[in-house]
Amino acid sequence: MNFVPYAVPVFLLLILVELCWGWLKGNNTYRVNDSINSLSMGLLSTVTKLVFLNIGLLVFSRIEQSYGVWAFDMASLGHWLLGILLYDFLYYWHHRISHERQLFWASHVVHHQSEDYNLSTALRQTSTSFLTTWVFYIPCFLLGMPIYMYVSIATAHLVYQFWVHTQHIPKLGFLEWFMITPSNHRVHHAQNPEYIDKNYGGLLIVWDRLFGTFKEESEQVKPIYGIRSPLSSWNPIWANLHIFFGMVRDAWNTQAWRDKCRVVWSKTGWRPADMAARYPQAKADLAKFEKYNPALSTRVHGAVVAQYILLSFFHFWSAGNASQLPLPLLWMAVIAQGYILVVVGAVLDRKPYARQLEYSRLLLLTSMLYGSFSIGLLSVDWLYYGVAYLAASAALIWICVKSESMGETVASSDMA
Repeated sequence: MNFVPYAVPVFLLLILVELCWGWLKGNNTYRVNDSINSLSMGLLSTVTKLVFLNIGLLVFSRIEQSYGVWAFDMASLGHWLLGILLYDFLYYWHHRISHERQLFWASHVVHHQSEDYNLSTALRQTSTSFLTTWVFYIPCFLLGMPIYMYVSIATAHLVYQFWVHTQHIPKLGFLEWFMITPSNHRVHHAQNPEYIDKNYGGLLIVWDRLFGTFKEESEQVKPIYGIRSPLSSWNPIWANLHIFFGMVRDAWNTQAWRDKCRVVWSKTGWRPADMAARYPQAKADLAKFEKYNPALSTRVHGAVVAQYILLSFFHFWSAGNASQLPLPLLWMAVIAQGYILVVVGAVLDRKPYARQLEYSRLLLLTSMLYGSFSIGLLSVDWLYYGVAYLAASAALIWICVKSESMGETVASSDMA
């Protein structure tokens, strides 16, 4: 059973509750740009799963049927508990290696890019995990774990991790000794030298205590969130690919053949000496740390939020009908959602090409709508719906680019 679709409305409600609580307590942890970007990354992650083949489930099913050396009994509570422990143990090592090795960090980095820490950060998920994540969970199926049990445990495990992404819950006494809590997960998301690469557990902190990666949150060291080489962009596509791009660039241009191969399997942060000199990466000065925060008007913030709400309706419709849509229309829905997220990112970044990017989006999607209707993939009723969505979306982007071109007074991105 997949628990995530049932949990999403609760997630969104709790984000709203946390936002209101922060306002009331004078400790707001949200900014419009960062929160919209985190939600966009979650949406993009879900969208990519609609069209990319789930390699993991195909491999898992084959292993369970042909190579399983044991068999979990779904009627046994003890077997479910054993399955949870096994999954959490494998998650610890998957998560740890995702920080310690460059190839896996390239995918996982998305979740750590936010310089804020709130419940929306939990939804900031990678779109490239289908490439590598499944490898770590093969032992579940060698031991004969049924697909139903695996999906139930994996999604419940993911749902549990949502609530620990908050600054409003203090240490929780004895629970700190064996459970993942907001306190020890704040440490995990911090880039302070004292905290970096600690507390990898997903459900239990005992693995970190056993394998030497545990670090307690200190009252003297306030967590600074984000990654050491700041992304400084709200572009969701670049956020997913920037480490991969750097790896390809370094492997292609470095002179030593050994280094070309080493780039892929190296420890996170390692680079060939000639490439580090040619393309140096600036590290954040934590003593003078400032969040990436291009200032935009309140009107633009309102239009961006409205754009995301409008997109969410389109997204839930496309996700709910994915199994019934012809593949070309499904790809069209994916492209439409990804494109608007890129345009919104350009608006939030105050990029001068945001207007031209929007023109290209309208031209492409209008052509796709007309082409789909012409060849009979789209009925006239759905054509009207598509045109109406595109018009409303374009109007909201026009508010953004028009406000900025008029030089309207800018405001902070804080939701306060």
